[in-house]
Amino acid sequence: MNKRLVIIQAAGLGYDFVRKTNASGGLGLDFHPLESVFPAVTCTAQASFRTAMPPASHGMVANGLFHRDLRKPLLWEQSSSLITGPRIWEAFRARGKKVALLFWQQSLGETVDILLSPAPVHKHGGGMVQSVYSQPAGLYESLCKKLGARFQLHRYWGPLASATSSHWIAKATAALLDDPAAAPDLCLTYLPALDYDLQRHGPDHPSAKRALEALFRQITLIREAAERNGYDVILFGDYAIAPVSQALFPNRALHDAGLFRTRSVAGKLYPDFHTSAAFAMVDHEIAHVYVKQKSSIPAVRATLAALPGVSALLNSDEQQAAGLAHPNCGDLVLMSEPGAWFAYPWWTSKREAPDYASHVDIHNKPGYDPCELFFGWPPISVSQDTSRIKGSHGRTGSGREAAWAATIPFPAPPKSLLDLAQYVRQHLATIP
Repeated sequence: MNKRLVIIQAAGLGYDFVRKTNASGGLGLDFHPLESVFPAVTCTAQASFRTAMPPASHGMVANGLFHRDLRKPLLWEQSSSLITGPRIWEAFRARGKKVALLFWQQSLGETVDILLSPAPVHKHGGGMVQSVYSQPAGLYESLCKKLGARFQLHRYWGPLASATSSHWIAKATAALLDDPAAAPDLCLTYLPALDYDLQRHGPDHPSAKRALEALFRQITLIREAAERNGYDVILFGDYAIAPVSQALFPNRALHDAGLFRTRSVAGKLYPDFHTSAAFAMVDHEIAHVYVKQKSSIPAVRATLAALPGVSALLNSDEQQAAGLAHPNCGDLVLMSEPGAWFAYPWWTSKREAPDYASHVDIHNKPGYDPCELFFGWPPISVSQDTSRIKGSHGRTGSGREAAWAATIPFPAPPKSLLDLAQYVRQHLATIP
């Protein structure tokens, strides 16, 4: 057993996908199935791993939260305070060990020694300054000089998102492990790029195998650095992506029923969360439905139950059974049928679309928008064509397991992401 550990979390690394694709990665690792948490989305899975608790305990119930006091949904916010609960590395770090967290969500302010996270500065007159938040403060600039390249945010998300972003993260991770003065005892890093083409084209498309092979090359970069410097390696996926062919529009259904209200500004329809009886914050194959008055729940349920493609509407008791019940949850949680996913639009005419609909705008859009992975028309805009999305995630169960592999033995193979997190906590306690 080595005295240090690197954990690689790869977005969209599904067990069935790895097994069926049979990509030639040459990793020399045996992959096993791993049940994700529900909902199987990035922020929820990462929060569950680093606390070894379900979302009912840590509160990160989706990639965004609807703040009832503000009457406002906020997605992809990065404060670590959004996640409640002790971290699996706390006792390890209390023994004087150094911990690094690289490109994980909700990482700003986290109790670690080394931190990297995208943090662009949006300019008042439009546009932005690309930057990466780092702790220590000079770490990012030091890595840029060492790698001869800066991190490119437009390769991390948007129509130009590609393996380039993950390749930079992999090289930066390897450089950190190779630095005797800065190397951490525990390093958690995140490789997002497999997710892009699986959402764009689906897991059965030829580009999916190429994306997996690119991921394996990135993992190899890190693993070789780990072997050089006495690290064991744990690799795991957060969810499995499945083929989809149908977008569902819960906010459109609520709008047509008079339950979701909008205000017209310059001919465009913007949401009015203050007077709306209900709103669906969509997130891939699930949606949190927030209802202003409990008395409206029956009408909201009836409206959404009639929407073709909805497989379940979980009430508070059913959310409890799923390990999801938390004050941050919607009053109802929708699940799509296999092959379908939830889209956020409420308008039907493109000229009524809010200005952010045609831009990459992950914070202002009141729901996850995978259409941002495609260019639209006119040039430079992003697509609003939901039919282009061919892969999604969020559901759990048979055939939806993530994949995991490790260079260290476990007392028994972990069956779930929470099991794996508990095993990591236990393993860290054995490192001298």
